[in-house]
Order: sequence, then structure tokens, then C-alpha cells
Amino acid sequence: MAEAAILVLRTCVTLLALPIYILSFLGLWEPFCEKIFFPFVMDKLSTIQEKKTKKHKLELFRNLPDFKSPSGELKLLEIGTGLGTNFQFYPPGCKVTCTDINPNFQKGLSRNMSKNQHIHYERFLVAAGEDLHQVPSGSVDVVICTFVLCSVHNVNGTLKEALRVLKPGGAFYFLEHVAANPSSWKHFWQHVYYPTWKLVFAGCCLTREIWKNLEQANFSELNLKHIDVSLPWTPVEPHIIGYAVK
Repeated sequence: MAEAAILVLRTCVTLLALPIYILSFLGLWEPFCEKIFFPFVMDKLSTIQEKKTKKHKLELFRNLPDFKSPSGELKLLEIGTGLGTNFQFYPPGCKVTCTDINPNFQKGLSRNMSKNQHIHYERFLVAAGEDLHQVPSGSVDVVICTFVLCSVHNVNGTLKEALRVLKPGGAFYFLEHVAANPSSWKHFWQHVYYPTWKLVFAGCCLTREIWKNLEQANFSELNLKHIDVSLPWTPVEPHIIGYAVK
């Protein structure tokens, strides 16, 4: 019965978004979404998202200095840097390599770079999380990944790359929205919206159980918490937060 209801409601949502599906079929939506729509929407929503997640990020990143190398240097790589909203939480003097599959966030990224001169920006790489071949193995102390694993093509592949580039004893930090409890209405509506949401929001998947990927990855230690971060009018909740050590 629930599956039938999901199918009916999913069809209704698809019909409402029919112009986008047509543009996608013609090969016009993805370039527009990547270059204009998604950067614009993220720029507008980032303020709301940051207000909701700031206290969680302050707690999450407070032990970043613990992972400095013996020389006192902290080399940090961020997967899916986007607008650079995490820069404010990084410790002074750390060296940051920014990566993103979408190079069209220049306006917001430049704004956050200029506001956060306490860190050293080493380089920006256009790269997918699953393919960080431009980054040498065992070369960074910390990898940061927030609100990115929902949209990568391969979660396990991204975690494998994070492990590869980390030094032994280095840490992978994460904050992600995940699938809701299967018995909840949130879970029901996530499955209703899933295909259209994924198309409109650049591959964002609402139903991933990312905590399972983290549990199965080859980290020596995993510190993970399930939390609720309510983002108004969106099905992107609940969340997981924490860090894993190589």
C-alpha cells in the first residue's frame, strides 16, 4: 500500500517538475543547473544552513589541531568545498587544498576566502571525490567532507580516496544528511521526492544510509553521532556527524 502511494505521489511531483525533465531530456538542464541554478540556490540557502549547523560544526572541528603533523603543520583537504562555508572553523595557519567537481562557485568562494585570511589556501582542484589522483597518497593530515556524500557518484569510492590521501593517524571529518527511519513519514516523503530532488539539486540523494558506508570503510576508529538539524521546507534530515581516524 505504501509503495503504491509513493508511486502515485512521485508521479504527481514529476508532472509538476515536467519542464525540468524535458530540459534534462534535451540535455539543457544539467549545464544550466551546474553553472547558474545550483550555485545561486546554494548561495541563498547557505546562510540558513550555516545558522542551523554552526554549533554542531564548532563542536565537530574543535579538535582539528590534534591532528597536526610532528612539525606542527596541519595540511587539510576539503572534498566539495563549494562556497567555502567551513573556512571559518579551520585553525589559524593550516594549509588548505580545496576541491570541487563544480568550478562555478567562484563568487561565494572568493567571498569566504577574503573573510578568512587566517588560513593558507594552497590550491583549488576541479575533482570528484572518487578521483583525487592529483593529490599524492598519504599527503594530508585531515580530510573534510560536509554535505557532499549525498551527491557523489560513489560513496565507497570517495571514502577510499579519503583514506588514500590521509597520512597514517589522519582524520576524515563529516556532516551529512541521511535517510530517515523507515517507519517515519520523513522516510515516506524522501522516497516520494527522491527522483525529482536528485535531478533538481545536482544529484543529491535523500535516501542514502551513509553511516553504513562509514562503518564498513577501513578506518581504525569511527566517532559518529546521529543528530537532527531541521532545515525548513526540505526533506534533508536527519543527519550524521563525526570523524574517523585512518
